Amino acid sequence: MTSHPEHAAKAGELAELRRRVDVGVVRIDGHLALLTQRNDQTEREITEVNERVRALEHDKWPLPSLAALTGLAALALAVWQAAGR
Repeated sequence: MTSHPEHAAKAGELAELRRRVDVGVVRIDGHLALLTQRNDQTEREITEVNERVRALEHDKWPLPSLAALTGLAALALAVWQAAGR
């Protein structure tokens, strides 16, 4: 049984297509691994930023409360001074 030249050419073309698909799949796997790594890094950075924001919010001065207390102290001082004269 002899093989036809067309059959051999088609087998060669199929082997080349298979190789190209394999190379493409490997490239896609590499890109997905890179994207996963970047996603993990971004999630870590977001977590760190959230922790820093929480710390800053916790440590900030309660300015509205201080303003209210200062206002009440000024009112009490004014009433005390007015009552004393």
